Amino acid sequence: MNLKHETGSGSASVRPIAQRGFTLIEIMVVIIILGILAMYVAPKLMGRPDEAKQVRAKMDIAALETALKLYKLDSGIYPGTEQGLLALVQKPETGMVPKKWRQGGYLEKGKVPKDPWGNDYVYLAPGLKGDFDIISYGADGVPGGENENKDINNWDTE
Repeated sequence: MNLKHETGSGSASVRPIAQRGFTLIEIMVVIIILGILAMYVAPKLMGRPDEAKQVRAKMDIAALETALKLYKLDSGIYPGTEQGLLALVQKPETGMVPKKWRQGGYLEKGKVPKDPWGNDYVYLAPGLKGDFDIISYGADGVPGGENENKDINNWDTE
């Protein structure tokens, strides 16, 4: 135990220096509070798989948009609808064949991703809403729908 001598009014007194830190009780109270919070928060986060899939689809679409823009920088054009997104991983042999195509393709994994529900992304070029359209038809795989069946596309993503 650390002791400190104090002098002042003529008498010397000895008192312990205050120990800094948390007591076992304080730590246990914090752990209990965190446990209670986790019981309420975790089920709410875990109960959102449909929302997580929609977020992933938006991220995939953004990555495909970037790859398409790189394709256009190299070749001067976007791949046509008949060439599809496959033109990002294999040099097209039909339609407008690009003179300059990046060896290895434009997608990191060397394959076109499927949407989170296992369906192919729909690609249109020229698109109805821009130079190209990329669409996921959601969980049901058909145009239209609400909630988990809602369509996700490149012109509505932020």
